[in-house]
Formats: sequence, structure tokens, C-alpha cells
Amino acid sequence: MAELIRVVIADDHAVLRESLVALLNSQPDIEVMGSASNGTEALEIVQKVHPDVLVLDLAMPAGDGFDVLRTLDRAGTRVASVVLTGSESQQDYVQVVRLGARGLVLKGDDPSKLFAAIRAVADGELAFSDEVARGVLNAMAAEPQPAPTNLARLSERERQISFLVARGYKNKDIANELTISENTVKRHLQSIFSKTGARDRLELAVLALNEISAKAA
Repeated sequence: MAELIRVVIADDHAVLRESLVALLNSQPDIEVMGSASNGTEALEIVQKVHPDVLVLDLAMPAGDGFDVLRTLDRAGTRVASVVLTGSESQQDYVQVVRLGARGLVLKGDDPSKLFAAIRAVADGELAFSDEVARGVLNAMAAEPQPAPTNLARLSERERQISFLVARGYKNKDIANELTISENTVKRHLQSIFSKTGARDRLELAVLALNEISAKAA
């Protein structure tokens, strides 16, 4: 039997929070380890139970979602965060990604999107809708990049994988596209992260987009 995905929920609305607990616990591969009504509680629970995934609201008292993400990032706490929000602000989306969130689901979305997002980020993937991902990547790629880090050190296969990541391909999709195994894709990604200094798929996607833009200029 596969290991359960251990989840913590943080939302200040009690009815929604308890509904989410019941909803997620109904999934055979997900277990809710705790729930918090504010940012301070969320941080305390995360430090206590070390979940795989944190489902996080942005608008909360005693430390909002941005504060929680900022604190986790500074502490180097490795927990994949999925933001569950009613915000439609592109600026908010860019900020939560910059602070370390790896998925975003709107509160008006179907529950299946939240389930899929939790499973994706637990497996090391990103979980953004195509529209949100394009907006965030374009906004980040347009910003000045601090270092000349590029893809020049990569092998041709590693470059292919990097550009597919920038197009939003998941490991399974990349494996099918290049006719290789998912384990091979994962090994290539580890090498790519080491050579480029990218911390994760999102930073790698930004690097790849920057190279594409530079060549087109």
C-alpha cells in the first residue's frame, strides 16, 4: 500500500476548514494531520507534525498566508504548499510563487482540482492552472535576473527536458515525449538543478523562458 500524503490545512473559516478536513480524509491516499485557524497555528502545527503538503488560505488573522510562506522559506522548512484562495489578483499569485508555494487552487474550483494539486506537489510537481502558470512565468521572466546562470552547461537531452518543463510538462509527459522512463527524467532533473542552480521546476522554467526570449531577440 502506498504511503499516505500527510496534509495540514490552514483557513480561518471554521465551516470551510472542517469541510476540507472531511473532504480530504475521504480520499484513500490523503490523511489530514491537523488544521489551523490562523498563521501562527499553521506554523506551529507544521513544525510539530512535518506534513508533506500544507493547504493554505491567504487571508487569515495572526499571520496571513504570505507571512506563513515567508517564514517557512526563511527557515528552510521543506513542505509543499498549495494556496487555496478566493483572490483573483495576478500580483498575489506571483508573490505566493516567489515565496515558495508550488500550487494554487481557487476556492470556486471543483474539489477534484484540490485533490490533484495536493498529489502533484507531494510528487514534486507544480500545480497551477495553465492561465495562472503563464501569467506567473511571464511576470517572473520579465524581471531582471540576478545571475548569468543559463542552460549552457547542460547536455542536449537536459536542455530538451528544461524546455519541456517550461512548457508545463510533468515528468510523465516528458517521459512519453522523449521515450524515456520517468526515473530517467528525475535523474536528469537532479543533474539540471545542480548545474543551473535552479532550486525547483519553477526556477528552471524561468531560466528556460529567459533563454528562449534571448534567442528570439
